[in-house]
Amino acid sequence: MGLTEEERKRERAIFGVTIWGGVINTVLLILKFVAGIVGHSAAMIADATHSLSDFLTDVIVLIFVKVSNKPADDEHVYGHGKYETLATALVGIALLVVAGLLAAEGIEKILMVIHGETLPMPGKIALWAALASIALKELTYQFTVRVGHQYDSPVVVANAWHHRSDAFSSIGTAIGIGGAIFLGDKWTVLDPIAAVVVSIFIIVAAVKICKEALSDLLEHSLPEETIEEIKRIVAEDPEVSEMHHLRTRRLGSNCAIEMHLRMPGKTPLYEAHHHSMLIEQRLKQRFGVHTHVALHIEPTKINGKYEEP
Repeated sequence: MGLTEEERKRERAIFGVTIWGGVINTVLLILKFVAGIVGHSAAMIADATHSLSDFLTDVIVLIFVKVSNKPADDEHVYGHGKYETLATALVGIALLVVAGLLAAEGIEKILMVIHGETLPMPGKIALWAALASIALKELTYQFTVRVGHQYDSPVVVANAWHHRSDAFSSIGTAIGIGGAIFLGDKWTVLDPIAAVVVSIFIIVAAVKICKEALSDLLEHSLPEETIEEIKRIVAEDPEVSEMHHLRTRRLGSNCAIEMHLRMPGKTPLYEAHHHSMLIEQRLKQRFGVHTHVALHIEPTKINGKYEEP
C-alpha cells in the first residue's frame, strides 16, 4: 500500500524545510570558516564547527524521515515510525557532543587567561559573521519548528532546536568578539565565558530531546492527559460497560492504543463488532488515521465471573 496524500504532504513539508535549513547551514558553514581564518578568531572557527554539526543532522533527518514514512510491510507490521524516533535521539546526541566540546574549549581558554596568557584579538569580519549567523539561524528555527509542530514530527522539532542552539552559540561568539574588539585585550576572556554559558543552555535542550526519544524507544506510555482522553472517547459508547488492560505507546509520530472492552454477553457478534469499529474510528479521528488500535472484546462479568447469557 502506497503513501496517502496526507503522508506525501507531510514528507514534502519536512523535506522542504530541512533542505532550506541545509542550504542556510552550508552558506553559514563557509562564511564562518572564512571569517574565523581571516579574522583570526578561534571562537568563530568553533562556531563554524557547530554549523557543520547542523549540516550533518539535516542529512540525518532527510534519510530517516524518508525511511520512517515507508508503509508497513511483512517485516515491520507496525510501520517504520521508530526510525524517526532514532533520528531524534541522534540529533539530541549530536547536540550534547557539540555543547560538550564548546564548553570544554571555553573552560580551557578561561584557564589560559587565569594563568596569565592573552587571547588573540579577533577581527571585525568575525563579529559580522556572528551577527549574520544569529539572524539566519533564528529565522531557520522559527520556520522549522513550525513545520515540526504542524506535522507532529519530533525529529524536525529536535532539528529546529539544533538550529537555535547554533544561534545561541553565535550570540556567545558575538559577545566575546564584540567585547574583545571594543573593550581591549583584557576583555578577550568574554568570548570563552559566553561560550560556556551558552553551552549549558544547549545541553539542557539536548537532554530534554534525548529523554523524550529514549522514552519512545523504551515503549513509554502516552502522557496521562492523553490516556484520560482515550478513556473518555471509549466511554462515549453506550454498550461498553468497562475498559481494562489499556496499553499505549508512540510509533514515531503515530500512536499505538490497545485495550480490552467489556460489553453485555447477550450482544450479538455483529453488533459488538460494529461498536468496536465505531470506537476505533473515533480514536483514529482524534489521534490520526495511522493510529494503531487493537480492541479485545469480552462479555461483562456478573458477580465477578463470566456467565453464559
